[in-house]
Amino acid sequence: MNRIITMKDVYWRRSGVEILKDINWTVNRGEHWAILGLNGSGKTSILNIVTGYNYPTAGKVKVLDTEFGKASIPELRKKIGYVSSSLGRFAQTMNRETAMNIIISGKYASFGLYREITAEDWERAEKILKELRLLYLKDKTYNLLSQGEQRRVLIGRALMAKPELLILDEPCSGLDVLAREDVLDIAEHVAGKSSHLLYVTHHIEEITDAVTHVLLVRDGEVAAGGPKREVLTDRLLSKVYKIPVKVHWENGRPWMSITK
Repeated sequence: MNRIITMKDVYWRRSGVEILKDINWTVNRGEHWAILGLNGSGKTSILNIVTGYNYPTAGKVKVLDTEFGKASIPELRKKIGYVSSSLGRFAQTMNRETAMNIIISGKYASFGLYREITAEDWERAEKILKELRLLYLKDKTYNLLSQGEQRRVLIGRALMAKPELLILDEPCSGLDVLAREDVLDIAEHVAGKSSHLLYVTHHIEEITDAVTHVLLVRDGEVAAGGPKREVLTDRLLSKVYKIPVKVHWENGRPWMSITK
Protein backbone atom coordinates (compact mmCIF):
# COMPACT_ATOMS: atom_id res chain seq x y z
CA MET A 1 0.00 0.00 0.00
CA ASN A 2 1.87 3.03 -1.30
CA ARG A 3 -1.10 5.40 -1.17
CA ILE A 4 -2.85 6.14 2.11
CA ILE A 5 -5.59 8.38 0.68
CA THR A 6 -6.72 8.91 -2.90
CA MET A 7 -9.54 11.32 -3.76
CA LYS A 8 -10.17 11.72 -7.48
CA ASP A 9 -12.65 14.23 -8.97
CA VAL A 10 -14.66 14.21 -5.73
CA TYR A 11 -17.81 16.29 -5.33
CA TRP A 12 -20.11 16.37 -2.33
CA ARG A 13 -23.51 18.03 -2.27
CA ARG A 14 -25.88 18.51 0.66
CA SER A 15 -29.51 19.59 0.18
CA GLY A 16 -28.65 20.54 -3.38
CA VAL A 17 -25.73 22.77 -2.33
CA GLU A 18 -22.25 21.94 -3.60
CA ILE A 19 -19.97 21.75 -0.53
CA LEU A 20 -16.91 20.14 -2.15
CA LYS A 21 -15.93 20.63 -5.79
CA ASP A 22 -13.46 18.64 -7.86
CA ILE A 23 -11.26 17.49 -4.96
CA ASN A 24 -8.11 15.72 -6.15
CA TRP A 25 -5.75 14.73 -3.36
CA THR A 26 -3.26 11.94 -2.76
CA VAL A 27 -1.48 11.08 0.49
CA ASN A 28 1.44 8.71 -0.04
CA ARG A 29 3.06 6.40 2.48
CA GLY A 30 5.47 8.28 4.74
CA GLU A 31 3.72 11.65 4.31
CA HIS A 32 2.11 13.63 7.14
CA TRP A 33 -0.31 16.37 6.09
CA ALA A 34 -1.71 19.55 7.61
CA ILE A 35 -5.04 20.82 6.26
CA LEU A 36 -5.62 24.59 6.38
CA GLY A 37 -8.57 26.79 5.51
CA LEU A 38 -11.12 29.21 6.91
CA ASN A 39 -14.22 28.06 8.77
CA GLY A 40 -16.68 26.70 6.22
CA SER A 41 -13.97 26.10 3.63
CA GLY A 42 -14.63 22.34 3.47
CA LYS A 43 -11.96 20.91 5.80
CA THR A 44 -14.42 18.98 7.97
CA SER A 45 -16.34 17.77 4.92
CA ILE A 46 -13.12 16.29 3.53
CA LEU A 47 -12.43 14.58 6.87
CA ASN A 48 -15.96 13.18 6.95
CA ILE A 49 -15.40 11.60 3.56
CA VAL A 50 -11.99 10.20 4.56
CA THR A 51 -13.58 8.55 7.61
CA GLY A 52 -16.60 7.33 5.64
CA TYR A 53 -19.23 9.38 7.47
CA ASN A 54 -20.07 11.21 4.23
CA TYR A 55 -20.18 9.48 0.87
CA PRO A 56 -19.08 11.47 -2.18
CA THR A 57 -21.80 12.59 -4.56
CA ALA A 58 -19.37 11.98 -7.42
CA GLY A 59 -15.78 10.84 -7.79
CA LYS A 60 -13.62 8.04 -6.43
CA VAL A 61 -12.23 7.64 -2.90
CA LYS A 62 -9.79 5.07 -1.58
CA VAL A 63 -8.48 5.15 1.99
CA LEU A 64 -6.05 2.58 3.42
CA ASP A 65 -6.73 0.20 0.52
CA THR A 66 -10.49 0.50 1.07
CA GLU A 67 -12.21 1.61 -2.11
CA PHE A 68 -15.53 3.29 -1.36
CA GLY A 69 -18.42 1.28 -2.76
CA LYS A 70 -16.40 -1.95 -2.85
CA ALA A 71 -15.44 -2.60 0.78
CA SER A 72 -16.65 -2.24 4.37
CA ILE A 73 -16.53 1.32 5.71
CA PRO A 74 -17.00 0.19 9.37
CA GLU A 75 -13.89 -1.98 8.97
CA LEU A 76 -12.02 1.03 7.58
CA ARG A 77 -12.91 3.14 10.61
CA LYS A 78 -11.18 0.62 12.89
CA LYS A 79 -7.90 1.64 11.21
CA ILE A 80 -8.43 5.37 11.83
CA GLY A 81 -7.87 7.28 15.07
CA TYR A 82 -9.77 10.53 15.42
CA VAL A 83 -9.30 13.34 17.95
CA SER A 84 -11.35 16.52 17.93
CA SER A 85 -12.49 19.10 20.44
CA SER A 86 -15.99 17.99 19.39
CA LEU A 87 -15.44 14.84 21.47
CA GLY A 88 -16.17 17.10 24.42
CA ARG A 89 -19.82 16.19 23.94
CA PHE A 90 -18.97 12.88 25.63
CA ALA A 91 -17.48 14.63 28.66
CA GLN A 92 -20.35 13.66 30.95
CA THR A 93 -19.53 9.99 30.38
CA MET A 94 -15.76 10.46 30.46
CA ASN A 95 -15.74 12.59 33.61
CA ARG A 96 -16.28 9.48 35.73
CA GLU A 97 -13.48 7.51 34.06
CA THR A 98 -9.76 7.48 34.85
CA ALA A 99 -7.20 8.44 32.22
CA MET A 100 -6.19 4.77 32.01
CA ASN A 101 -9.76 3.61 31.37
CA ILE A 102 -10.33 6.27 28.71
CA ILE A 103 -7.20 5.19 26.85
CA ILE A 104 -8.21 1.51 27.00
CA SER A 105 -11.70 2.36 25.70
CA GLY A 106 -10.08 3.42 22.45
CA LYS A 107 -9.59 -0.22 21.54
CA TYR A 108 -13.35 -0.55 21.13
CA ALA A 109 -14.11 3.04 20.04
CA SER A 110 -16.33 3.39 23.10
CA PHE A 111 -16.53 5.86 25.97
CA GLY A 112 -16.51 3.65 29.05
CA LEU A 113 -15.43 0.02 29.48
CA TYR A 114 -18.14 -2.45 28.51
CA ARG A 115 -16.06 -5.46 27.50
CA GLU A 116 -13.55 -7.72 29.20
CA ILE A 117 -10.13 -6.09 29.39
CA THR A 118 -7.11 -8.34 28.92
CA ALA A 119 -3.73 -8.09 30.61
CA GLU A 120 -2.33 -7.16 27.22
CA ASP A 121 -4.76 -4.22 27.02
CA TRP A 122 -3.63 -2.89 30.41
CA GLU A 123 0.01 -3.24 29.38
CA ARG A 124 -0.54 -1.40 26.10
CA ALA A 125 -2.43 1.43 27.82
CA GLU A 126 0.36 1.83 30.36
CA LYS A 127 2.93 1.89 27.56
CA ILE A 128 0.98 4.66 25.81
CA LEU A 129 0.81 6.65 29.05
CA LYS A 130 4.57 6.35 29.42
CA GLU A 131 5.31 7.27 25.80
CA LEU A 132 3.07 10.35 25.99
CA ARG A 133 4.46 11.36 29.40
CA LEU A 134 1.03 10.90 30.98
CA LEU A 135 1.76 8.20 33.54
CA TYR A 136 1.23 10.67 36.39
CA LEU A 137 -2.42 10.94 35.28
CA LYS A 138 -3.05 7.20 35.26
CA ASP A 139 -5.56 7.10 38.14
CA LYS A 140 -6.96 10.62 37.83
CA THR A 141 -10.52 11.00 36.62
CA TYR A 142 -11.13 12.99 33.46
CA ASN A 143 -12.98 15.79 35.25
CA LEU A 144 -9.86 16.56 37.31
CA LEU A 145 -7.61 17.00 34.27
CA SER A 146 -6.75 20.33 32.67
CA GLN A 147 -8.03 20.96 29.15
CA GLY A 148 -4.57 20.26 27.73
CA GLU A 149 -4.26 17.01 29.70
CA GLN A 150 -7.69 15.93 28.50
CA ARG A 151 -6.67 16.53 24.88
CA ARG A 152 -3.47 14.49 25.37
CA VAL A 153 -5.41 11.63 26.95
CA LEU A 154 -7.78 11.60 23.95
CA ILE A 155 -4.78 11.28 21.63
CA GLY A 156 -3.62 8.34 23.74
CA ARG A 157 -7.11 6.85 23.41
CA ALA A 158 -6.93 7.17 19.62
CA LEU A 159 -3.58 5.34 19.61
CA MET A 160 -4.91 2.37 21.61
CA ALA A 161 -6.30 0.69 18.48
CA LYS A 162 -2.96 1.08 16.64
CA PRO A 163 -4.45 3.25 13.87
CA GLU A 164 -2.77 3.44 10.50
CA LEU A 165 -4.17 6.96 10.09
CA LEU A 166 -4.48 9.47 12.95
CA ILE A 167 -6.63 12.56 12.41
CA LEU A 168 -6.13 15.48 14.78
CA ASP A 169 -8.89 17.99 14.09
CA GLU A 170 -7.94 21.33 15.67
CA PRO A 171 -6.51 19.55 18.75
CA CYS A 172 -5.08 22.79 20.16
CA SER A 173 -8.34 24.74 20.01
CA GLY A 174 -8.86 26.62 23.27
CA LEU A 175 -5.48 25.66 24.75
CA ASP A 176 -2.92 28.06 26.21
CA VAL A 177 0.59 28.22 24.74
CA LEU A 178 2.10 25.68 27.15
CA ALA A 179 -0.70 23.13 26.66
CA ARG A 180 -0.55 23.68 22.90
CA GLU A 181 3.17 22.88 22.79
CA ASP A 182 2.57 19.71 24.83
CA VAL A 183 0.00 18.55 22.28
CA LEU A 184 2.31 19.43 19.37
CA ASP A 185 5.14 17.44 20.99
CA ILE A 186 2.83 14.42 21.12
CA ALA A 187 1.86 14.92 17.47
CA GLU A 188 5.57 14.92 16.60
CA HIS A 189 6.02 11.69 18.54
CA VAL A 190 3.08 10.02 16.81
CA ALA A 191 4.29 11.00 13.35
CA GLY A 192 7.60 9.31 14.14
CA LYS A 193 5.80 6.02 14.75
CA SER A 194 3.62 3.89 12.47
CA SER A 195 0.58 6.19 12.09
CA HIS A 196 0.13 8.64 9.23
CA LEU A 197 -0.94 12.04 10.50
CA LEU A 198 -3.63 14.41 9.24
CA TYR A 199 -3.48 17.62 11.25
CA VAL A 200 -6.27 20.18 10.78
CA THR A 201 -5.75 23.72 12.02
CA HIS A 202 -6.30 27.43 11.36
CA HIS A 203 -2.87 28.33 12.71
CA ILE A 204 0.21 27.69 10.59
CA GLU A 205 2.53 27.98 13.62
CA GLU A 206 1.14 24.58 14.72
CA ILE A 207 2.78 22.96 11.69
CA THR A 208 5.83 21.25 13.18
CA ASP A 209 8.79 19.47 11.60
CA ALA A 210 6.86 16.19 11.46
CA VAL A 211 4.36 17.61 8.94
CA THR A 212 5.73 17.09 5.44
CA HIS A 213 2.86 18.36 3.25
CA VAL A 214 0.04 20.89 3.38
CA LEU A 215 -3.41 20.96 1.76
CA LEU A 216 -5.01 24.40 1.40
CA VAL A 217 -8.80 24.44 1.08
CA ARG A 218 -10.82 27.45 -0.07
CA ASP A 219 -14.58 27.57 -0.71
CA GLY A 220 -14.86 23.80 -1.10
CA GLU A 221 -11.94 23.47 -3.50
CA VAL A 222 -8.27 22.58 -3.23
CA ALA A 223 -6.33 25.83 -3.54
CA ALA A 224 -2.96 24.08 -3.34
CA GLY A 225 -1.36 20.92 -2.05
CA GLY A 226 2.18 19.65 -1.77
CA PRO A 227 5.42 19.90 0.25
CA LYS A 228 4.91 22.48 2.98
CA ARG A 229 7.70 24.87 1.94
CA GLU A 230 6.17 25.07 -1.54
CA VAL A 231 2.61 25.61 -0.31
CA LEU A 232 3.05 27.93 2.68
CA THR A 233 3.79 31.06 0.66
CA ASP A 234 2.57 34.65 1.02
CA ARG A 235 0.61 34.40 -2.23
CA LEU A 236 -1.18 31.11 -1.56
CA LEU A 237 -2.01 31.82 2.08
CA SER A 238 -3.29 35.30 1.21
CA LYS A 239 -5.60 33.64 -1.31
CA VAL A 240 -6.86 31.04 1.17
CA TYR A 241 -7.32 33.40 4.12
CA LYS A 242 -8.70 36.19 1.89
CA ILE A 243 -6.46 38.79 3.52
CA PRO A 244 -2.87 39.86 2.74
CA VAL A 245 -0.40 37.87 4.86
CA LYS A 246 3.32 37.34 5.10
CA VAL A 247 5.00 34.08 6.12
CA HIS A 248 8.31 33.68 7.89
CA TRP A 249 10.04 30.61 9.31
CA GLU A 250 11.62 30.20 12.75
CA ASN A 251 13.17 26.99 14.08
CA GLY A 252 11.60 24.99 11.27
CA ARG A 253 8.06 26.27 11.91
CA PRO A 254 6.08 28.77 9.82
CA TRP A 255 4.56 31.93 11.30
CA MET A 256 2.17 34.35 9.70
CA SER A 257 1.47 38.06 10.07
CA ILE A 258 -1.17 40.32 8.50
CA THR A 259 0.18 42.91 6.05
CA LYS A 260 -2.81 45.28 5.71
